[in-house]
Amino acid sequence: MTKIKKVFISLFLLLFFSTSAFAQDCANISCSKETQSEDDYLNCIKNKQSCWEGKISETRDQQITLANTISILENQIFVQELEIEKTEAELRQLNRELSELSDRLAGLEISLDELSTILIKRIQEDYKRRRSSELQLSLLSPSLTQLFSQMKYLKKAQQHVSQLLKRAEEQRLDYDAQKQLKEEKQTEEAAKQTQLSAQKTQLDNQKYGQEVLLVETKHSEARYQQELAKTLAELEAIQSIIAGKGAESQVGDINQGDKIASIIAGASACSTGTHLHFEVVKDGSHRNPAEHLKSTDIIWNNNPDGNFSFSGAWDWPVENAARITQGYGMTWYASVKRAYGGAPHTGIDLLSKSSGNYKIKAVKSGKLYRGSIPCGGGLLRYVKVEHKDDGFSTYYLHVNY
Repeated sequence: MTKIKKVFISLFLLLFFSTSAFAQDCANISCSKETQSEDDYLNCIKNKQSCWEGKISETRDQQITLANTISILENQIFVQELEIEKTEAELRQLNRELSELSDRLAGLEISLDELSTILIKRIQEDYKRRRSSELQLSLLSPSLTQLFSQMKYLKKAQQHVSQLLKRAEEQRLDYDAQKQLKEEKQTEEAAKQTQLSAQKTQLDNQKYGQEVLLVETKHSEARYQQELAKTLAELEAIQSIIAGKGAESQVGDINQGDKIASIIAGASACSTGTHLHFEVVKDGSHRNPAEHLKSTDIIWNNNPDGNFSFSGAWDWPVENAARITQGYGMTWYASVKRAYGGAPHTGIDLLSKSSGNYKIKAVKSGKLYRGSIPCGGGLLRYVKVEHKDDGFSTYYLHVNY
């Protein structure tokens, strides 16, 4: 064995065992809700979660390989499972606090009832005493000593009623405060339940994503790198088109809603299947199409992309909009599969909800250009519309014209 080979193997083993040791350290952090207090258990989960997040960050900085991508996916699943455990622990705390609040409120309610009964009785007695004036007491009292004694008793009775009133008001305020706290805790509990449901959905999506990745690549590093190369080539082609490096020809003015091209059915240059890649650009910068396209009912092929809403005024580029196969930004393909080398998806991929309807329409009036650029060993065709009145340009990729 040559010296170079020995050095290479040593470096590989060092990297492997250091990475495995780091992962093992995370796995060895033991959190138990049976033996730890609730606070200690929550802190333990947070520490373990931070450990796995550190592992994800470390792996992201390494070379993009199938093994590293799968490792990131597995660690994200660990983090999400811990997030669910943490939320469940917080829910248990809230349930315990709600139970204690319910018991306290029940006790306060009984105490208030008893105070009210005593208070009513004391007020009635006080009222009867007040009907006998001090003059009457002096006339009826056989001695001055007894008169002072009766007047002293009357004063003490009045003080007792005053104290009862004060206690009743304090109890009422405490009751109202505890009742408000309970309502706040109930609202917090409902929010936590919603959060838990969303976290479980996200975990299911992450597990699904891992399965899809393994099926698509068939555990083959070569196949993974081939798919990665395609997406990187598409990203480079998009950037070149926006930079004006595509071969373009001007067609002329078109109106909003005019047919400008059709979606290519099946795979094409830098495209693995039928879809329109739609880009919105202003001043050379990518914009989120969701900010400009009208609100409509969306079918999402890839739920992990987030089901974000559309809030603009533009018409859609396809009829019966829309089925979206990939969203904008750090989508599942971008963040999980690392399809663009860690970069975001700069547009949206979509189709008409009507099967076989490949017509593409201009979202706004403007000047139409047809273009193409080399991509992945083929020629990626696109059209561009320079808008008349808002300074935007829209791009429509993977099309025939």
